[in-house]
Amino acid sequence: MKLFGNKTKANTGNYYENSTQKWLPLETIQDGLILLKDGRYIKVVEVLPVNFYLKSDVEQENIIYYFASYLKIAPEHMQIRVLTQKADISEYTSRLAHFSETENNDACREMILDEMAFVQGLSNHVAVKKRFFIVFSFAQRGFAEKTVSFQDVQRTLNDEAYKAMKYLAQCGLEVLNITDDGFLIDLFYGIINKYTSQFVKPGNFAGSMFEEVHTLEGVQQGE
Repeated sequence: MKLFGNKTKANTGNYYENSTQKWLPLETIQDGLILLKDGRYIKVVEVLPVNFYLKSDVEQENIIYYFASYLKIAPEHMQIRVLTQKADISEYTSRLAHFSETENNDACREMILDEMAFVQGLSNHVAVKKRFFIVFSFAQRGFAEKTVSFQDVQRTLNDEAYKAMKYLAQCGLEVLNITDDGFLIDLFYGIINKYTSQFVKPGNFAGSMFEEVHTLEGVQQGE
């Protein structure tokens, strides 16, 4: 298979020893697609879940039926990934803190402070959120020696995303077709830096997404 001439060859890059850039499998992100260092292109869509157990028996049967129908026509190169993250309660606790500062009733203020402590305790121990993603990988069909353009890859992967949206909509699931490069940078940054990403955001990169390295230690030292 040929993709855009020789552009699919892994880019070794001038990475320093033991750097994140050296072992990271991502090469770059372009127009909502991720190019890996081994030359593969992948596309990610996010699925907004529903609570299956709150559905009626008939609705549950329909969900199972339509999901099975989608799996029958789903591409061979597909993965379903679940991302578990600690729940972000910063905005909620910030609002409670503001209410406590402006509350004149001492009893109400104590209730607000108790709520803040309770929510913080849940966040530290049991409060998590799950995000669900489907990952499509491009695989060329037909003549192996045919050169494939970026537009061909983009069209094929977008078609797979569209099919997922149509079939899973019948299950009551909303599928978000991710086309924003910044969203993907934030997503992968959070996956790779689960702890650091709570304090340091990837920001806006003027060039390659790998030109800047953030560490929590550097932030604490004021670097």
